[in-house]
Amino acid sequence: MPGNVGRLFGEFGITIAAAIGFSALVSLTLVPMMSSKIFGKGIVRGRVAHAVDRFFKWLSAWYEQSLRRALAAPALIGAAGILTLIAAVVLFRLLPSEYSPAEDRQRVMIMLTAPEGSSLQYVDRYLRQVETVVMEEMEAGNVRRMLTRTGSFGGGGDVNVGRVFMALSPWEDREESAQQIAARLRPKLQDLAGVRVVVVTPGGLGIRGIGSPVQIVLGGGDYEELARWRDIILEKAAENPGLINLDSDFYARKPQLRVSVDRNRAGDLGVSLTAVGRTLETMMGSRIVTTFLERGEEYNVILQARDQDRATPSDLSNIYVRSATTNSLVPLSNLVRVEETAGPMELKRFDRLRSITISANLNPGYSLGEALDYMEDLIRAELPAYAQINYDGESREFKRSGNALYATFMLALVIVFLVLAAQFESFRHPLIIMVTVPLAVTGALIGLWATDGSINVFSQIGCIMLIGLAAKNGILIVEFANQLRDRGVELHEAVIEASAIRLRPVLMTSLCTVFGAVPL
Repeated sequence: MPGNVGRLFGEFGITIAAAIGFSALVSLTLVPMMSSKIFGKGIVRGRVAHAVDRFFKWLSAWYEQSLRRALAAPALIGAAGILTLIAAVVLFRLLPSEYSPAEDRQRVMIMLTAPEGSSLQYVDRYLRQVETVVMEEMEAGNVRRMLTRTGSFGGGGDVNVGRVFMALSPWEDREESAQQIAARLRPKLQDLAGVRVVVVTPGGLGIRGIGSPVQIVLGGGDYEELARWRDIILEKAAENPGLINLDSDFYARKPQLRVSVDRNRAGDLGVSLTAVGRTLETMMGSRIVTTFLERGEEYNVILQARDQDRATPSDLSNIYVRSATTNSLVPLSNLVRVEETAGPMELKRFDRLRSITISANLNPGYSLGEALDYMEDLIRAELPAYAQINYDGESREFKRSGNALYATFMLALVIVFLVLAAQFESFRHPLIIMVTVPLAVTGALIGLWATDGSINVFSQIGCIMLIGLAAKNGILIVEFANQLRDRGVELHEAVIEASAIRLRPVLMTSLCTVFGAVPL
């Protein structure tokens, strides 16, 4: 299984296998010895032990009577089972789906984006205003530290972005969650004119860092067409109240200078294109011309024009290039034509296709699954059929993990069935046991619905655990019923007696599994 989910399953599988191995070792060694001491002759049992024993006897008797009444009305039980399966399907469609549930990781991040071409001073001025808003949270005791950074990370050259990292106070020192604090900050920061501010909370499994959970990648023929598609989707998606901070990674708004060289004039004056390009590189940018040694360390010597001499396009008139024929200096403005244009920050490709990414954050109560379904339907309805749809970031992990987990669920069913078939040397008894699995999953879905949960990586892992638990409980009853049948007990009575006697082990196994899973 690829991605973060695969690593999660690897660790989870090793942990469960090790726990079951030690459980089997304890059951075969320590438990018999302790049973001989605890339940030996002459040992007086306390009032608590007697009370527990009386409770289980009453519960077993009540369960046996209920089971007899249920077996007397097989049509009613069959109808109840069918209704339970229908309820499972309905709940599965109603429950929201997401990659991982929202977690309070005691951090909130504010991302600020200024128009392309903005200076560091411009961004820093707005970051000071953001800091003023965050200081209110610090005074309220919700934030203990704040870190501000201007410019991009990872060695990028973007200077029109800024970040504010907020380290929240410990959970016990504040009444609101990170998501609630972020929701309160959003309307306060939306009024900043001249910049775009996005407030996010890091999510689980290391995915929802500084990226938005919704990331739809559109692939097509050329960027002009992709830009038209982007405008259509952003306009329509803005009508969905569940989506906020809609944005794209492609905008042709970065100021640029397009320099065109008059080849004929340059040739007449004896100036080569190489000389023109090297001069522009050196004076408008920078160039390493040599190095020098100082106390055993090597340093680069960088040649470039002064900042005040390259601030505007008109400064090109102050740059000269030497003619190769006359050895005289020729004004560069006589050889080139400068045009002010705007272009994108970068041209991206996804799966070898020209692409742009449309991103969005989610309002509380709107799940990632609902958002992706909405965006997919919108794209198919508004864009041509040849428009390619893909996903990135958390959306990509969500799609990949969903398909992989469903395949894992089916594989677990097959493996458990084959193991049971080998144990019982029959296909009928394992089939009886496997019928309980859908009913167990229905119980899990009801629990998620009752607690306002969602279908995510962790709840799906829990459903996979239910396969093993349901099979284990089924083995306890079916195996004992088979033993009673071998002794000549009639089928109806064997089922009732085996279920009543095995009620306590089934409850003990289930409770131990529940309490053991609580730390997870």
